[in-house]
Amino acid sequence: MKFQVLDILPNLTNPVTGREIQPDERFSQALTSARYAEEFGFDAVAIGERHAGAFLSSGVSVLLGAVAATTSRVRISTGVSVLSILDPLRVAEDYATVDQLSRGRLELVIGKGNELRQLPMFGIENGEQWDALAEKYELLRRLWREEKVTWQGRFRGPLDEVTSLPRPYAGAPRVWHGSATTLTSAELAGTWGDPLFSANAIQPRDNYTVLIDHYRRTYAEHGHDPRFAYVGAGAGFLYLADTTQQAREAFGPTYEKIIEFFNRPGNHTPGNESTFSSIDDAIARGPVLVGSPQQIAEKILWFHEAFGHDLQSFSLPTMIPHEQQLTMLERLASEVLPVVRRAAPTTLWGDEDPYGGRPAAYGRTVADAAGAVEGRTS
Repeated sequence: MKFQVLDILPNLTNPVTGREIQPDERFSQALTSARYAEEFGFDAVAIGERHAGAFLSSGVSVLLGAVAATTSRVRISTGVSVLSILDPLRVAEDYATVDQLSRGRLELVIGKGNELRQLPMFGIENGEQWDALAEKYELLRRLWREEKVTWQGRFRGPLDEVTSLPRPYAGAPRVWHGSATTLTSAELAGTWGDPLFSANAIQPRDNYTVLIDHYRRTYAEHGHDPRFAYVGAGAGFLYLADTTQQAREAFGPTYEKIIEFFNRPGNHTPGNESTFSSIDDAIARGPVLVGSPQQIAEKILWFHEAFGHDLQSFSLPTMIPHEQQLTMLERLASEVLPVVRRAAPTTLWGDEDPYGGRPAAYGRTVADAAGAVEGRTS
């Protein structure tokens, strides 16, 4: 299994301690966590996108550009890019820029978005987001694969022989599809033969298994190679301690206050409230990773039994001091990741993965890439 650190930059006051973090410090923490994730041996880092609610993640491409400039190895991703409300031409330009900055390490995760309040901000009616996502993804694919694109659709103005610049570093980056509550994104991923990223954040395990199973069926029905039906999964909240009891006692009050806030009308998409109101229930049945290193490893493998996933995403508990978050990140790397890697191997980003050798897999050989770098530095 591969491992990713995801930050959607929530900016809530700690409901127990009253601790509040200013935006500039919050951004600094996100970039520092990405650098440490690379140092500790994680495979990828991701930043999500929200345009409503208590989040600071509206400028994802800016933040990922900073991550690209301060790291050298980890894959860089969105988590998700809300393509349903965005201009595909601007997405193609912005993320090709990040791809160039990172020299081919970008992989995009797209979705319709799970926040209804942001739809009218960008002129999308509630109910149109699925059609908008499908149309805009088709255009994005063309913009990254073709030059002089002529196009006309419903959700943006026509294009006449447009070539988006910059071009991606070495062919079109891989695109994952984020799926949280509906079959639509899972079906879109399966139709195109792309990988799926299940949110696995607040619902019971079986709810996400339905999405993943539907994805794999659709993927097979469209004749795609089943070896590359990769699946990623989120994890809800993370809190690691020496024992599960210590983690429960330290994080439980904060978790329960957060869920109480989240489940209030207006603070979540209808039908998407968390069913795990107590920390004990969340640890026993929910997607949270709260406990000892052994408990967290066993929980990930419990999900793997149902999902068969290749990529596990973690979100740090951003309401606690950042030094504690980094300590958890280091312990995850040394005490949890090796256990899960041995028990759940994957070909993702390996030699068998068509994107594993990017950029070489996309028409630019390793020698060509090395020569280009040498030419820039000589």
